[in-house]
Amino acid sequence: MALSTQKLGVIGAGVMGYALIQGLIETQTVDPKQVWAAARTEASCQKVRQELEISAYTDYKKELADTDVLLLCVKPSSMGKVLEYLKSNHIPKETLVISISAGTSIEYIEKIIGQPNPVIRAMPNTPCIVGQGMTIVCPGSHAKPSDMDVAYQIFEAVGECLELEEAHFDAVTGLSGSGPAYFYLIMEALADGGVRVGLPREVALKIVTQVVLGAATMVQKTGRHPAALRDDVTTPAGCTIGGLLIMEDGKIRSVLARAVEEATQIAGQLGQKS
Repeated sequence: MALSTQKLGVIGAGVMGYALIQGLIETQTVDPKQVWAAARTEASCQKVRQELEISAYTDYKKELADTDVLLLCVKPSSMGKVLEYLKSNHIPKETLVISISAGTSIEYIEKIIGQPNPVIRAMPNTPCIVGQGMTIVCPGSHAKPSDMDVAYQIFEAVGECLELEEAHFDAVTGLSGSGPAYFYLIMEALADGGVRVGLPREVALKIVTQVVLGAATMVQKTGRHPAALRDDVTTPAGCTIGGLLIMEDGKIRSVLARAVEEATQIAGQLGQKS
């Protein structure tokens, strides 16, 4: 089923909702005339109308009747209210519902809607804004392969997309969803190091940005393990091994791994599980 022929509704025009709409339009995955968005305030709707040139509403009841794909981009705390709204306004049984809400299970979504809508749970991350996102998807009990095809069309328009069992979603949230923030902190710290040894801050940050991008691309393109690539840089008695030992003194491995573990545990406490 080609997404370009479907009517797409996006509930929640915050960072992720906006990024997904923008990516879909820029890659011509959707026809802007077939897309609408919903936001809590008229000011947000006006911003979407002006910048993305699509329809936007605070009250979207009328739009539900002929919407083929509904993308829920709301916070976990708002999901129950949104689902009740969909139920009370009789969302068509054929409408594909895709949720990116952390901690909100497929079972919970299907239970509130109360009818056999195809449901897909997804976890994207903020680099979707620049077309470099990582999204994990999982089908609900009524989702067909054609529904998953639509989900892939949406999320591959803004990056990479993989399917995993829902049991992994808290871990995905802790690693992929929160992951960009970890790297922003690391990048900031490395740039500070550059400033400490005499580099202008803007130069240090530019260097760090390209180093991180280059290192990530090396892992992707070569298929080699990061440890092997690290060894390529680490010459005997060189400066790199000295820097690495300092990082190990600071327990950087366990700190980063524990960060993922902590974020995963918190993700498990968000929203509704069932």
